[in-house]
This record gives sequence, structure tokens and C-alpha cells, in this order.
Amino acid sequence: MEREVVKIFDTTLRDGEQSPGATMNIEEKVMVAGQLEKLNVDVIEAGFAASSEGDFESVRRVAELVSTPIVLSLSRTKEDDIRRSIQAVEQAKQPGVHIFIATSDIHLKHKLMMSRQECIDAAVWAVEYAKKYLDYIEFSAEDASRTDRDFLAQIFGEVIRAGAVTINVPDTTGYAIPHQFGALFQYLQETVPGGGDVTWSAHCHNDLGLAVANSLAAIENGARQVECTINGIGERAGNTSMEEVVMALRTREDVFANIKTHVVTEQIYPSSQLLSQITGISVPINKPVVGDNAFAHEAGIHQDGVLKYKLTYEIMQPQTIGLDSNRLVLGKHSGRHAFIERLKFLGIDYTGTDMNKAFVRFKALADKKKSVYDEDLIAIVMEETARIPEKYELLYMNVTSSSMAVPHATVKMKVNGEELMENASGDGMVDACYKAIAQIAEMDLKLERYSVKSITGGTDAQGEVSCLLRKNGASVNGQGSHTDIIMASALAFTNALNKFAQIDRYGDRSGVHREGP
Repeated sequence: MEREVVKIFDTTLRDGEQSPGATMNIEEKVMVAGQLEKLNVDVIEAGFAASSEGDFESVRRVAELVSTPIVLSLSRTKEDDIRRSIQAVEQAKQPGVHIFIATSDIHLKHKLMMSRQECIDAAVWAVEYAKKYLDYIEFSAEDASRTDRDFLAQIFGEVIRAGAVTINVPDTTGYAIPHQFGALFQYLQETVPGGGDVTWSAHCHNDLGLAVANSLAAIENGARQVECTINGIGERAGNTSMEEVVMALRTREDVFANIKTHVVTEQIYPSSQLLSQITGISVPINKPVVGDNAFAHEAGIHQDGVLKYKLTYEIMQPQTIGLDSNRLVLGKHSGRHAFIERLKFLGIDYTGTDMNKAFVRFKALADKKKSVYDEDLIAIVMEETARIPEKYELLYMNVTSSSMAVPHATVKMKVNGEELMENASGDGMVDACYKAIAQIAEMDLKLERYSVKSITGGTDAQGEVSCLLRKNGASVNGQGSHTDIIMASALAFTNALNKFAQIDRYGDRSGVHREGP
């Protein structure tokens, strides 16, 4: 018996990016899209083209880049939205539009101010309009899990008649419980006219920690597409975690005997690391599948069992997600060939990377550290590949501090080719450094989040700093890595300034109301 395919619809670039602090620039989105194609996901939701010029351009670039996945743009039931979506995906090998409208009474009354019939009319009109230009139309009923199910069946029947080929049932607020969510899918497939001719999709949020469980319940009851994100990033508590769903289906083939996905699981860990590097959102160490402790065993009984036979405590092998047990790879005597071969082994796409600069950075780092780890290589190549045009360049920094004196920083930067220097004092060395940089940039900036992590172990490890800055209602995330944590902090702040400069170029997206399933 041939196994049925559950399609993986990845919305990291759209719903995932709505996670606070996870905003990506266009080049970063293109990098993630390339990795999603390596993962072999079936559908990429590349963005919300009508929300801004920047989002339109990123959807267009992704549509041009990838060959295998269907590329979608999200759209409300508005003509301008649909038109922009169609324009953005027109160069895709497999283009499509994802149309949504809220259907629960609470949304209809308080957000849309629509009757149920007006909601149906809007949905049908939108699907029929889009169908004139594209064959692949997905329709989502936002807040489906809190929608009257008879009305849900009615509107789904109407949009199927209008031409929708995929029907998405979102648990937008993370309200659903697995057995109820599974029963909803069963009811809809038995009730909706034409329901046997479309793909049923589950889109779950994780507010109660049940996104993966709800998605699996939907699959057990006929869903053949799951909408998810790498590392489960997304608004509030996040979306369904792609890696958890995929590995649950693979690991529990005894339960999901007739089910498979197209995902190349060996690309899961590289994808997780790449996204973490780009967004600055660290993967929790106890995160299932991709966390640092996912394959770690400290308890003596567990260690003894694993040494005797791995399956005593490991239900998955680390190699199946692309986690190489031999993590220590390169040192200062390693040459360019070894450097490039390791990148190939890790599945890192260095197309478009200035490899001369990347190799110089690698050698400089290797001179400071005994050994360079895979995570170090990912950070180096990601920073070089995703480097945006630099309006601001850090040239020099001197920071002093002691228990008897106020911390002081002197910073020199190049701004549009002009060298500027400022001095500042602060509550700590990082605070002083940031104040000096803000003075040079002549910006009123609010630091909303600052986090530091060690990329690898050891006292000579690179420190990775992520900072979330806000200016005039817009927030951007900056990243920097260096063996000196103060320098890493300054680089992260400078990276954020350059992202603000790019937003000014493409338009400020933060002022656009970003909604969706």
C-alpha cells in the first residue's frame, strides 16, 4: 500500500516573521527560502505582498529563486491585496494565492463588522477573482476553531465551488484541544460539499502548548497538509513546529503507518541553526528535536543505557536531523579547501557569499580559538551572505570600566563615508557603547531586548549578541558575533542601524496591520 503524503506548508517567512523581533530583511528571507527548498517543503508562504513594498519585493525574490515548492502570498479578500499577490508570485514555477477571512462570530462582530452572509460573499468573490489568474488557490477561515461549525461547513462549500483547491482550518488563537480539533476535521470532510476533492490543511498556534498535538490529531482525521514554521516561531507562543511534526510522523510510523512527508530530515538541524542565527532568537536548550539537550544524556542510568544500546533512551538518531556527532572540525592550520568542504558537508549554501572575506574571517577566528566549530562557520557565512548595504560601519571602539569609575566608551564609525567619533558614559560598558553609537547615528532608540549566548563552549568561544531596537514604532533585530562580547554588542547595534536604513529605503512595514490565520 502506497503511503499518503502530508504536505508541509512552511510559513516561517510570513507568520513566523510576525514573532516579535524576528523581522528579516529581503536577503535573509531569500537565504531562508533557499534552505526551505533544501528541506524539500511542499509550499512556501513567502509573505504578505500587499502589506508593504519590502514584503512585495521579498515575495517576488523568493518566487524567482525556488523551483520545486509552490510559492504563495497571503491576501485578504480585497482586490488590491489579491492583485499584488498575483504580481508578486507571477515568476514562480508554481504560483499561488492564500486568501483568508475571519469567520468566528467574535471576529465578524468586533473586527470585521460583517454578517455571516457578507463574509461568504466576500470569500467567494475573492476566490473567483483570483481563480481567473491562478489555478492554485488556498482559502483559510481565520479563527476556524471558534467558528460555528455549520457556518464553517457552509463557507467552505461555497469557496470550493468557487475554485479553492486547498482548505485551511486555522486554530488561530491556540484554543483547540486535540480530540475536538480532530473531530472538527472529520465533521467537515463528511459534511462539506466537494470536500473530497480538496486538500484539507491544519494551521495551529501554540498558546496552550498544543499546536503539534492538534496538527497530529488533524492528520489522524484526514488533514493532508500542515502549516508550520522552523523552530515553531510565530506570534505570541508561536506556530506548529515543523521539525516536531515531521519527526513525530517519521518516528511513530507504527501509528501513522500510511503517512509520509517529502521533507529531507537531514536538513532540519541546519535549517534550525540558520534561522536562529538570522533572527537572533535562540533555540531553547530543551527544545524537542533541535535543542542542544535533545540528544544529551546526563543521568547515570541513561548514560549507561545509551552506551550499551542507543535505543534504550534515544527514539531518534541525531544523524537523521543532520546533527553530526563530530562537531569539532577546523583549526588555524586548516586551509581554504577544508573550509569549503566543511561548508558543503553542513549543507550551507554559500552562493553569493564573498568567500575571500569569509575565509579571512575564519582564519582570524581560528587564530583566537583553538578550534572552530560548525556553529562558528554557520555564523561567519550567514553574516557575509546576508550582509546588507552598510550605511553605518564600526571602525574603532575603546571601552573602560572599573569598580571605582563610571564605564566610558569612545566609538568611531563611518556614516555614509564620513568618519564620526563620540564619547559616552553609561551604567555598564555595553550601555556606554550603545549611547555613543546612538549619538553618532543621531537617533532616539529604545533597546527592547538584549541577549547574549555562547555560540560554542569554552572560554575562547564566540559570543553572539542579539538586540531588538525600536525607533518611531518600528522594531528591528540586530546580530553580532565576536570573541569579545563588547565588540559583539557593538556589531549587533550597528547591524540594527543598517536594518533601519534599509527599512527607510523600502518603507516602514511596522505601521501596517499584519493579520492572518
